[in-house]
Amino acid sequence: MPASAPAPSPVHPAVKRPPAAERVYTHIKEAVLDRRYEGGTLLTEGDLANAVGVSRTPVREALLRLEVEGLIKLYPKKGALVLAVSAQEIADVVETRLLVEEFAVRRAVPASAKLIARLEELLEEQRQMSEAGDLAAVSVKDRCFHAEIVRHAGNEILSRLYDQLRDRQLRMGVAVMEAHPGRIAANIAEHGELLDAIRAGDADGAAHVVRRHVSRVKVLVRGEDR
Repeated sequence: MPASAPAPSPVHPAVKRPPAAERVYTHIKEAVLDRRYEGGTLLTEGDLANAVGVSRTPVREALLRLEVEGLIKLYPKKGALVLAVSAQEIADVVETRLLVEEFAVRRAVPASAKLIARLEELLEEQRQMSEAGDLAAVSVKDRCFHAEIVRHAGNEILSRLYDQLRDRQLRMGVAVMEAHPGRIAANIAEHGELLDAIRAGDADGAAHVVRRHVSRVKVLVRGEDR
């Protein structure tokens, strides 16, 4: 009998790359949020096009989108200036966080087993990222910890409002950790206190920890820590 023909190799569909403008947008935004592009940095279309490997047209599209989000300021024929975090922005973000998070933590208590398990998981991941020295990842986990509580408050409108603060929170978080390395351990300890209060069903105690924890951000980012 003739030898059977080998089975054809499975055909794997090519992985579709995101559009060029989306790749540029992601590159710039991530660099701004983790402070590889710090406030005051002037970005040029040519340099960005070379960094991502695209033409200048998608770079312009990405920059326009980022200007709308308030991360950069465009200057015709010069480039894009990465905007520094202002004192007013810090105050506004902290004030909004306090309004949302204090309310949310009271609504989330008594907490479900699902919320407690998720907070424990995020806290452990934060410890691991801290040990690895990955400040950007620590900031992401920090923000996720608080966002998880807000989501469990059961108010979708409030949760969407809180999500709008995401970029500003991440950027401020990295700034605080770079300027105050000791704050990383303090943040993790305070998250542990907050989790303990939530686990114990102590809504007032949890709200108190939130107010102390979040209020500290304004002091640290403005360089007023003693």
